Amino acid sequence: MPISCSTVYSHSPFSFSIFHRRIPVTEPKPRCGLFKLLIGNATGSCSGRYRHAVASVSLSDYSDGETEGRIRMEYVKGEALSILSFMEERGVCRNISTYASILDRCNSVKGAQRVHATILKLGFDKNCFLHDDLVNAYLVLGDVVSASRLLEDMSLRSPAFWNRVIEGLLSRNEKATILKVFTNVLRESRDVDPVIFSGALRVCVGNNAYWPLVQQIHAKVMRSGFTADPIVCNPLIDLYSKKKYIESATLIFNEMSSKDNVTWVAMVSGLSQNGLCEEAVHLYSHMHRSGIVPTPYVLSSVLSACTKSQLFEKGIQVQAHALKLGFCSETFIGNALISFYSRFKSLTLAEKVFHEMPFHDGVTYNSMITGYGLLGHSERTLLSFEEMQSSGFKADSVTIASLLCACASTGDVKKGKQLHSHVIKAGLSSDYIIEGSLLDLYVKCDDIETAKELFDSSDKENVVLWNVLLVAYGQMGDLRESSNLFCQMLLYGIEPNEYTYPSILRTCTYHGELDLGEQIHSLTIKTGYEMNVYVCSVLIDMYSKCGILERARNILDRLDEDDVVSWTAMIAGYAQQENYVEALRTFEEMKECGIKPDNIGLSSAISACAGLKAMKEGVQLHGQACAMGYSKDVSIGNALVNLYARCGKIMEAYSAFNANEVRDDVSWNALISGFGQCGHYEEALLVFKRMDQECIKANLFTYGSAVSSSANIADLKLGKQIHLKMIKSGYNTEIEAGNALVSLYAKCGSIVDAKLAFDTMSERNEISWNAIITAYSQHGRGKEALQLFERMKMEGLKPNNVTFIGVLTACSHVGLVTEGVNYFYSMSEYGLVPKQEHYVCVVDILGRAGQLDRARRFLEDMPFTPDSMVWRSLLGACTIHKNIEVGEIAGQHLQELEPHDSATYVLLSNLYAVTRRWDCRDRIRQVMKDRGVKKEPGRSWIEVNNEVHAFFVGDRLHTLADEIYQYLEDLNERAIAIGYRQDKYSLLQETEQEQKDPTAYVHSEKIAVAFGLMKLPPEAPIRVIKNLRVCIDCHNWMKFISQIVVRTIILRDSYRFHHFDAGDCSCGGYW
Repeated sequence: MPISCSTVYSHSPFSFSIFHRRIPVTEPKPRCGLFKLLIGNATGSCSGRYRHAVASVSLSDYSDGETEGRIRMEYVKGEALSILSFMEERGVCRNISTYASILDRCNSVKGAQRVHATILKLGFDKNCFLHDDLVNAYLVLGDVVSASRLLEDMSLRSPAFWNRVIEGLLSRNEKATILKVFTNVLRESRDVDPVIFSGALRVCVGNNAYWPLVQQIHAKVMRSGFTADPIVCNPLIDLYSKKKYIESATLIFNEMSSKDNVTWVAMVSGLSQNGLCEEAVHLYSHMHRSGIVPTPYVLSSVLSACTKSQLFEKGIQVQAHALKLGFCSETFIGNALISFYSRFKSLTLAEKVFHEMPFHDGVTYNSMITGYGLLGHSERTLLSFEEMQSSGFKADSVTIASLLCACASTGDVKKGKQLHSHVIKAGLSSDYIIEGSLLDLYVKCDDIETAKELFDSSDKENVVLWNVLLVAYGQMGDLRESSNLFCQMLLYGIEPNEYTYPSILRTCTYHGELDLGEQIHSLTIKTGYEMNVYVCSVLIDMYSKCGILERARNILDRLDEDDVVSWTAMIAGYAQQENYVEALRTFEEMKECGIKPDNIGLSSAISACAGLKAMKEGVQLHGQACAMGYSKDVSIGNALVNLYARCGKIMEAYSAFNANEVRDDVSWNALISGFGQCGHYEEALLVFKRMDQECIKANLFTYGSAVSSSANIADLKLGKQIHLKMIKSGYNTEIEAGNALVSLYAKCGSIVDAKLAFDTMSERNEISWNAIITAYSQHGRGKEALQLFERMKMEGLKPNNVTFIGVLTACSHVGLVTEGVNYFYSMSEYGLVPKQEHYVCVVDILGRAGQLDRARRFLEDMPFTPDSMVWRSLLGACTIHKNIEVGEIAGQHLQELEPHDSATYVLLSNLYAVTRRWDCRDRIRQVMKDRGVKKEPGRSWIEVNNEVHAFFVGDRLHTLADEIYQYLEDLNERAIAIGYRQDKYSLLQETEQEQKDPTAYVHSEKIAVAFGLMKLPPEAPIRVIKNLRVCIDCHNWMKFISQIVVRTIILRDSYRFHHFDAGDCSCGGYW
């Protein structure tokens, strides 16, 4: 009678399907039935693992002892072929079940081939179930070729069989065979199992050549209605994420009605890998709220996302969740935590995680080594490497790269070379990552010669090496080598990438080489990188620093994606070009676009507020910075110091300065330059002195700011001391230092020292020539200034707007009317458009020469509305030449433009006084009083014995006032004796002259000169500064005094310098 049997196949660890079948068996003869029962049919309902026990029992019942012992021994050993031989020797009949059982026990390809041959001989190869067993046996034993041949001959098979075949091939990494099988499945059946799709998709992971197939499979999945099945969708999400099609992955995820753990893991990991770290963390939170229990892998992915997006608090919460689930002992969780704490500079916590981990792998040590390297602990990095080696872990390219990075950051080239030797011995010298790290080491350690040798001996196809060397030459400021290397790179056929172009463009920016930068820009367009955000941000920076803000803005406006770096570069560009209003407008526009500003953007916006002295807006930005967690940021702290200093808020500036945990040279410079720019020169110099006392090394910018403050208070002695410090530190050879020194000596009245500083400069630029031309102009030596201008042109330097202001001022000071007008109209020859300042100079030239009507016509023909400077210059000339008609017109315009400026009323009052129109003068004074406008009192300063003495008009507050006035009276008598006639009442009516004390109207500069003559040694010149323009009487008096005392008197008023010597003035009476 037939025996019902159900054979359960469990041929390999890859199988996940069960076959049930009925095999018809005829009733056996005694011995034949015994072996059929033994080998094929005695399984009944038992599984294969119990088959040998049943067989042994059967032999005990039906065989003699010898047969029983041999069969049991051989079968227990798994020698199924021995049983087959035994059966053949005894003439036992074999059927399909016999061979199925033998194939299940085969442990060699040779044995499987022998059974296969027998099956073919007996004609059993047409049986589909036995065919399945043959394929499976070959797959298990690793003979994929034989299995593939059998597959080609197979007819229709069930999905479960194909699943088993694909899984077996996957275990052997036989991707090409799997795809062939998959094609056969699609051809055979319309109803394909989701698992088959999944297996085919898993083949495509990590192989770009299979990407078109992925899209075809996805289309087939959609037609088959599996778009919500996790078995198919999970690998699709993974594939799209790895291919950077995160939008497609998200769409698949959102359309899935049923999501398992793998689905969430794939989506969270995909978002993290694509840089959408905040979205990854948000999705994890949603997963947690949905009640999905995370796996250790997804927790490590979320921790990595928190690390990349700097979400410290979220990372702590994820760690707590991992601890609650008992996953903290997992190695990859520990690795992620080490990276997390290292990135947030919590090295102690990273080490704690490391020591508490039960097991360490190579990634663990790599994470620890990278953490030490990031935080600059090179010694601990190397110790961790030694510990890694002693633990039996072999360093890979990532480990070596981290170690080399640590050596590079600390400049330890010796240990770096030791690692280089290790790399060569380990055979890793051709690794792309290590090659780049080695080159970076030598570059950062300033060993450019070794770096070049390494580069020459390396694989030229590695674009990273070209980029590193380009950066090296850029940091050295070597534009020639940078451009040569870039051209060589193109000749080698190496295609530049998004890191190559920024490297060469930054070098162009540093040298101001706009022409070369524009050529590189055109190349980025040809190669398709013109819209790359990294390239665009550097292009915006280049054009901004070269003053072409419109082109920089066009690049920003064309960007497809919102990039905070590009916006920040534009804001910084506006601020650097002193277009502060546009900088703040762009900052607000960036926020309206939903872009969160970073620390650099905020510091640039605060700097713009400092430039505008917009205290209110700056304070608001200060609050925003604190709210965003940037209160301790150094760049923002320095910007705040500069803001408060430039706004004259001394206490707030010091408070912001002290709040900086790290005070670098930028912090000190912000304080010094800020105080200097708002007029607190003494405070700026006090900070400079404190900086020197605290042994903080000053840089070129520091010295420039200190020299500028010394120049503005005309402290020649202190200026020379700073000059000496610059010589000791080696900064005196810099062009910027030379320019500052020329201005220093010029503003302190020492034109000889200014010319000496100019002549000793090894290299000069446009600023150098502008400084010396302006110096000669201010000191009344206009003809020498014009000679210098001609020399400048002969040396091939192109004059700019500042140059022509100096030239026109020189013509004004010496009365060169025709020359001045000609120079003005020659500006167009140099591509320059005259500005308001140039028109002011021409009006001053014409006005001083008495050509007032011509000056007025010139003013009215200006291409823009005249400002107060132009009208004030014309009014001053009218006062000198006593022209009421033109003067009143100028005065009326000035009162409309600046109704609260005291200078306007003073000039008008003087005009009416010199023309004896006392009623008009009194009316102007009354208007001034009614409007609450107060005249700035005249004040003069002189330094005696390292102490600055200040005097007002008619000043009697000085401790030596009586002695000063007595000495002043003696000087007046001696001056009168040689022809001086006092004009002290020129602006007073006769009745006023009688009522006033004669000393009440002694101007401050006379008092200062008298005091200087009393206290300074005979060989020292008298240097006096006055806040207003010197009057005619004081000017004439000083000429006589210089002749009487045989001393040089140098007076710096609000307009120019006067050098009085032997009865003459450097202005030649034309001032």
